[in-house]
Order: sequence, then C-alpha cells, then structure tokens
Amino acid sequence: MPSRRRAATFIGFLAILMWALLALFTAASGAVPPFQLSAMAFLVGGVLGLLWLAATRRWRDLRQPWPVWLLGVGGLFGYHALYFTALRHAPPVEASLIAYLWPLMIVVLSALLPGERLRWYHVAGALMGLAGTVLIVGRGGLSFDPRYGPGYLAAAGCALTWSAYSILSRRFAAVPTGVVAGFCLATAAASAAAHLLVEAPVWPSGAGEWLAVLGLGLMPVGAAFYVWDHGVKHGDIQVLGVASYAAPLLSTFVLVVAGFAEMTGRLALAAAFIAGGALLASLPALVRRHAASPLDAA
Repeated sequence: MPSRRRAATFIGFLAILMWALLALFTAASGAVPPFQLSAMAFLVGGVLGLLWLAATRRWRDLRQPWPVWLLGVGGLFGYHALYFTALRHAPPVEASLIAYLWPLMIVVLSALLPGERLRWYHVAGALMGLAGTVLIVGRGGLSFDPRYGPGYLAAAGCALTWSAYSILSRRFAAVPTGVVAGFCLATAAASAAAHLLVEAPVWPSGAGEWLAVLGLGLMPVGAAFYVWDHGVKHGDIQVLGVASYAAPLLSTFVLVVAGFAEMTGRLALAAAFIAGGALLASLPALVRRHAASPLDAA
C-alpha cells in the first residue's frame, strides 16, 4: 500500500476511535433533549470545519449540487437525531450496540449493489448480528420490554440510515472534504428547528455536562466526519470498513470504564456476535486482498 494511501487509511481509522466516545459523551451530557443536543454538537463541529476552511482558503468546497447536500444533511441529521433519541429512551449500552449494526448492514447492503452478489457468508453474518440484537433486547430472556421499545427502534433506524448514507456516498467520491462543514451547520440548523417544534429547552447543568457537549462537537460529531471522509476517499475503504466493526466493542468498553454500564456476560456475548458476524461477512474480501497483495507489490 503506498505511503499516502496508508496515511489516509490511518486518518480514517481515527474516526472509529472518536465514534467510540459518542455514547459516553451523550450519556454524560445530562437531560438535554435529543434535537437540542444535536444542534449544539453539530454547531461546534461546523464551526470547527469553518476554521479549517478559513485556514486553507477552500471556501469553494461548499459549492456543491443539491444531491450532495441532500445526502450529507439527510445522513448526518437522520442518524444523529435517531441516535440521541435512542440513548434517551433505552440503556446506553443496548442502544449503542444496536446502532452499531451499521458496519454489518453496510456489508450486506453493499452486496446487493450492481455487480455484487449476496452469498452465504453475508447471510451468516447477518444472522449472527441478529442473534446479538436478540440478546440485547431480550434483557435476560426472549421477552421484549416495551419500556425500551422506542429506543430500540430508534437505534435500529440510525443503523439503517448511516449504512444507506455510507453506501450512497460512493457516488460522490470526488466531492472535497470541506463540504462536511456545511453538512454540520445545516444539520445544526435542522436540529434546532426540530427542537423548537417538539422539545422544551433543557440546558446542561454543571461544567461536566457542558464539557460533554463540547466533546461531542469536537470529536464524534465533529472531527470524526472530516477524517472519515478523507479516509474513505483516499485510503483503503475495505480496511476501514472492517476496522469499523471494532466500534461496538470499543464503545461498550468506554461506557463500562466510565461507570455508565456494567459488563455482563450477556452484553459481552452480544458484542461478540455483532462484531463476529460483521467480520464473517467481510472475511472473503479480506482473504482476496491478502492473496492479491504479493501481485500488487510486484
């Protein structure tokens, strides 16, 4: 792999590390309503991008056709509105693990694209992910707890939204990364409008909650989108896709270490099923890449 491509792949991997903090910062932000939290965090992320555009004098990156804006704002706004809603209506570990089905869904859905085929290992991986989800929502059995129903549905919806956004983004590989700043600001505006329509404002209480909101905007709802965009456009997208399967494990570990959840055998098994299913679904691609590497080097 050329050094520039390797560097871009590493930059993209930084997004996965930052996304592992999303559930932690959201849980630590207090009782801020989902749309208000989304507006605040994306405002920080958008301003971060504007500072970068100003420093590099790349304002032209924002001049893109409307389909680019529709996909970018729809993906970012839809995913995070559903994600924050899920974490407000379900335990953070369960909601986070269900939401992190998106790597598996990307593998399965991408197999249905023109020129691709859905094979047995895609189905097997999907079933393993489903088994992990059943372990999560079962909460000690196969009975469904209706108290967390809206949160589970929102988490599944955000997984579907992000996987669709990621797949459709392949059509706009030539779009520069700077436009992500516009996506963030537009998402902040859409979130603020939704907040004014359906929510009563609740501001963070104390320095810790304010720092959590700032952390959201700087990392998982800010810089992560810029480095991910650079990584998938200029790095090894297959390596990044496989690496993203570590996100649910990292997210769960962060929540447990921070004291927001307790690691139980059920959660550990669910995480293993979800991550293992996604890896199984992508294993043939990894084998082909490994077998082809000597030829590539030659």
